[in-house]
Amino acid sequence: MDYTLLMPGTPVSEANRQAVKAIQKAGGAFTLATGRTSFLTGIYSDDLDVTVPLITSNGASLFDPVTRKDIFSADFPEEINRKLIKLFLENNTDATGYSDEGILFAPNSSRREFVHNYNNGIPDRIKALTGEITWDTLEGKLPNINKYLLIKANEHILHELDLIPELQVVMSAVDFYDVMLTGTSKGLALLELAKKLNIPEGKVFALGDSDNDIPMLDAADYAIVMGGSKEEILKHADYVTLDCQHDGFAKAVTEFIIPQALDQ
Repeated sequence: MDYTLLMPGTPVSEANRQAVKAIQKAGGAFTLATGRTSFLTGIYSDDLDVTVPLITSNGASLFDPVTRKDIFSADFPEEINRKLIKLFLENNTDATGYSDEGILFAPNSSRREFVHNYNNGIPDRIKALTGEITWDTLEGKLPNINKYLLIKANEHILHELDLIPELQVVMSAVDFYDVMLTGTSKGLALLELAKKLNIPEGKVFALGDSDNDIPMLDAADYAIVMGGSKEEILKHADYVTLDCQHDGFAKAVTEFIIPQALDQ
């Protein structure tokens, strides 16, 4: 979503909004696939009239934008979640948990301002719910969490995470580390969603620009990569479009996705 459909902190451009409408008008199923928590997608799914389940938390969740509930969530087992919370608190880690209860901030989380800005001026129905992760959290029933976002995690934290075989760490942006259960990806979520929607073989398209998009690009029948992406990402492309600032999403829809879909 970020750097593909929109620039972070900005609305979807009119050109990209019209491209989404063109997909929907042509009978296609459009959805968002993002590293963001489900609670940070409402303004976009509402704006674009998306009723198809969203792929959120980097593939750890399928979220229904109509009911505002998870259809599926790959939550950490309690023992691993407890270990992670303790590790992050002991090391004053900039950590944020993505839960069906909301966005949960560790004491040093730097995401509070981002979430506050997201919530500013939007309807209560789609505002992000928030909470805190403290030592008291370990005393009661732990919240269900499907992803931790770490920002500028140090080598010690990354090493400790690497020692837990049930976990994987994926970079979603510079200095942004997504901690999820091993095997979780946008690619697996995309295939599950396509199956759920009965999308015919050969008609699954994915657009991306970052490392965490690679499994999704590889899972799709057609992979579209944004211009200006790293060479490693470009290697996975069937089609390269313009960058996000120049409405590369709209160009890809008009010049590649719709013509390719209608040709089949």
